[in-house]
Amino acid sequence: MNSILVEKIKNPNVSLIDLEQLKTKTIYIAIFGVGNVGGRLIDQIHASYREILERRDLDLKIFAIANSSHLLLDKEGCSENWRDAIIAQKVGYTLQDVLTYAQENEFDNLIAIDNTADVEFVLNYEPLVKSGFSLVSSNKIGNTIGLDFYRNLRKTLSKHKKEYLYETNVGAGLPLVDTIKLLHLSGENITRIKGVFSGSLSYLFNRFSEGNKLFSEVLQDAINKGYTEPDAREDLCGNDVGRKLLILARELELHNEFSDIQIENLIPKQLRQGTKEDFLLQLKDFDVPFHLKKKNQKKGHVLRYIGDLRGDLSKNDGAILEVKLVSVPRNSMLGQLKGSDSIFEIYSESYGDNPIVIQGAGAGAEVTARGVFGDVLRLSNKLN
Repeated sequence: MNSILVEKIKNPNVSLIDLEQLKTKTIYIAIFGVGNVGGRLIDQIHASYREILERRDLDLKIFAIANSSHLLLDKEGCSENWRDAIIAQKVGYTLQDVLTYAQENEFDNLIAIDNTADVEFVLNYEPLVKSGFSLVSSNKIGNTIGLDFYRNLRKTLSKHKKEYLYETNVGAGLPLVDTIKLLHLSGENITRIKGVFSGSLSYLFNRFSEGNKLFSEVLQDAINKGYTEPDAREDLCGNDVGRKLLILARELELHNEFSDIQIENLIPKQLRQGTKEDFLLQLKDFDVPFHLKKKNQKKGHVLRYIGDLRGDLSKNDGAILEVKLVSVPRNSMLGQLKGSDSIFEIYSESYGDNPIVIQGAGAGAEVTARGVFGDVLRLSNKLN
């Protein structure tokens, strides 16, 4: 029998409307950052709203949407017309405006989502948690700045009984962070994690290894298709892969800082400075060095840009963290990678020489937004 009707029989003086409202859990969401990922996330939530309400009894209300200069607030939930509505708002706001609005409207079950790439915004995490928000983030910076910040945030989360989910920090929407966290918490001794962490660089080296095109031509193609950051040097310098590697190290409670990572920068020294426009005019400077790297491989090998975490991980004093270009057999797991997929090999004592392998789409705003949405739903289930 329908649970609402059961309650009606038990409590005949309570209206069906009141019972329906008691049954449904309302989640109040504030979204910061409405670029590619943030914008798609809002659209995904709107597209799935009715189904989630009916099937899971979750009412997802986006009460705040903020970009770098505008803030849109609506206690009933921002509409599908949010893009026009946010532009119409006055310029300028502070985080306190959001906190005050939530407090004045007595919202509970609060989630703040960080879809920015802003170093400064992560400083808002602790004030948000102290004001009753749990956190979901696609922004990797909060997990890769100083270890003191990392530890203090977790103490604050524990003290206020709040959650922080960030599955998309590594592998876009792949279930990697949670898998490693569960293995570690269960007492599994992870001995090594290696793989292709960047969907952008996966596409680049998969194409370069298979065909006869110059490296500059493949790179330009990747840029044109939007696989790289607006300035492709952000991918090619290796820092993004390094941050992802550090996040996994810290999930294993290893005492590593970003400065511990050995990163091979793929950008020729003469191209590391200057404007993005200057860089794009000099892509041919990549061709000779990368032609030689490709030519000097063993037969049947291909190039892959990987992250590698290893060492005696049973000790918490840190691990060897490397980001580098390697040559691997074409028929290996790394060598068989296609498209813009990412792949992660997780080695542990129990699994021996046969790693757990997680592979799939490792890049793209749509995939990342879907991963953030998944974190929102997982967190919603935990909230009272």
